[in-house]
Amino acid sequence: MAPLTPYTVAVPDERLRKLQAKLELAEFPDELDAAGWDYGVPLADIKRLTAYWKDNFNWRNQEEEINKLPNFQTEIQIDGFDALKVHFIHQKSDTPNAIPLLFCHGWPGSFLEVVKLLPLLGNPGKDVPAFHIVAPSLPNFGFSEGPKKRGFAMKQYAETCHKLMLQLGYGQYVTQGGDWGSHITRLMDLLYPQHVKASHINYVSPAKPPTFTNSPIAALQHAVIPYSESEKAGLTRTEWFHKEGYGYNNEQSTKPQTVGYGLQDSPVAFLAWIYEKLHDWSDEYPWTDDEILTWISIYWFSTTGPAASCRIYYEATHASEYNYAALREYIPHVKLGLSYFPKDLNVPPRAWGRMLGPVVFESVHEDGGHFAAHERPQVLAEDLFKMFGKGGGAYGVIKVSEAKVDCKVVTDAAMNETLAAEDLCKECGLKRIVPKKAAPTQWLTPYGLGLGD
Repeated sequence: MAPLTPYTVAVPDERLRKLQAKLELAEFPDELDAAGWDYGVPLADIKRLTAYWKDNFNWRNQEEEINKLPNFQTEIQIDGFDALKVHFIHQKSDTPNAIPLLFCHGWPGSFLEVVKLLPLLGNPGKDVPAFHIVAPSLPNFGFSEGPKKRGFAMKQYAETCHKLMLQLGYGQYVTQGGDWGSHITRLMDLLYPQHVKASHINYVSPAKPPTFTNSPIAALQHAVIPYSESEKAGLTRTEWFHKEGYGYNNEQSTKPQTVGYGLQDSPVAFLAWIYEKLHDWSDEYPWTDDEILTWISIYWFSTTGPAASCRIYYEATHASEYNYAALREYIPHVKLGLSYFPKDLNVPPRAWGRMLGPVVFESVHEDGGHFAAHERPQVLAEDLFKMFGKGGGAYGVIKVSEAKVDCKVVTDAAMNETLAAEDLCKECGLKRIVPKKAAPTQWLTPYGLGLGD
């Protein structure tokens, strides 16, 4: 097992000087009279942000703040690929029996999306569950390495995240994800149901509404019960996204190398490419220039460079197994929680969302967008407290015993699923949790019949 080592973000001075030189030489297009956000990012916004990036933004200050987080790095071997160095945040709770939670980001986010959740979930108080939080930089994102050959798709991302949790000693854990994180964690539900005990997602993207073939009761409800006003608004938002906001997805899913040249070479082009999404995908969130440029800089100074982050779209849509479409179908066995935010990109009716798996928790919010953990961290945290706390649909999903073993034994056991154990590691002090194999049993959820351990 590869060692877990503390990680310090330290962008070389030369990269900062190179960025400064590129910003000095930036050229801007003209703009039509009365062009608005529907035409793309306004020229005035990009000029303002470029000037601030060049003259006032202090990356070293942001770097210092990032390095206050519990940053680590380890090496993970992915089947069929070279081992990758993976960066991650790992905040351990001081609360006994805290729940191990994998937080999985998407695009154009990063591990930074978890930052506001750390103080809320780590030691929240005696009446709600606490969480050990693990938030990796996905391969090709942030300060993780990326593969050097084709085919690193959803299965490989899921494997990376799962093996990271095992290397930390978490043989049983829960997940939370938005954007690509929702798809990756749902695939983990499918591939590793003995380890992933429940998943919560804030990006609800089913393939289609219920049918009389796959869910007669839900299909009947869908057919006879009118949509609520919020559901109608959600369908309108979804239609807007696929008609007016989906161009980036088509390009990154088909020709990521072509668009990558501009994103890799021009900081202004990359800024515009990402800032458009931060604006359009959030719900009137008051982005500061420092916030925007810190998010942008995580990509610009990333280990693999900004262009590499686009490849996930191509690989996910072209994969021979577990492709993007497959992850929008029903996945059994693992309890599922859904949080709906009105300015997300896909906002389906509730009956559609229940086609994704055995739903044990639902929450519909009056505001909030695609970046829920950053825009509405308190709201998202409260959803997790309700789902995993007493009376919640996923209460008690992590079961442990009193056995104590060392890191290697725990990790080997988790890989083989041969014993149940919890320990306090003699070397690193981390709590280790390992599941025992068990046949799934049926249980009744508030939203239908599901399967679980």
